[in-house]
Amino acid sequence: MERILVSACLMGRRVRYDGRAKTSSDARLAAWREEGRLVAHCPEVSGGLPIPRPAAEIEGGAGGAAVLSGAARVLASDGSDVTAEFLAGARSALAVARSHGIRLAVLKEGSPSCGALSIYDGTFSGRRGPGQGVTTALLEQHGIRVFTEDHVDEAADYLRTLEP
Repeated sequence: MERILVSACLMGRRVRYDGRAKTSSDARLAAWREEGRLVAHCPEVSGGLPIPRPAAEIEGGAGGAAVLSGAARVLASDGSDVTAEFLAGARSALAVARSHGIRLAVLKEGSPSCGALSIYDGTFSGRRGPGQGVTTALLEQHGIRVFTEDHVDEAADYLRTLEP
């Protein structure tokens, strides 16, 4: 059975920067959970960040690949540099995925870790632009397809290509 990495906040865990969850009501995610397919993980917490914590954004909205290459940093709203924690969290998520043979993830959109299509622009003004979070960029660099919580149907289509 194919396992699926999923953002812990989507599974109801209170791990987000504000101490809340973003629990998904998607029926397919619920079914996958019942089947034992889901492996919940929060890269920010596994990278050493506390709950709650200041919001963080990638400077200049540069995206996760720029952080991975050292061309951009992840900054918290209080001005602190949390790049090391985001990199550690991304490596942790990759290690978890590898340990379970995971080739598919459903992650929280907009997050500086997990965003797959858009991230906040680095100004802490609530504006988003196209881009990926640090964890998503690392997972995809290693062949793990990442989908957002709004694209679970596409994730299910991809899952069908992985299973005979």
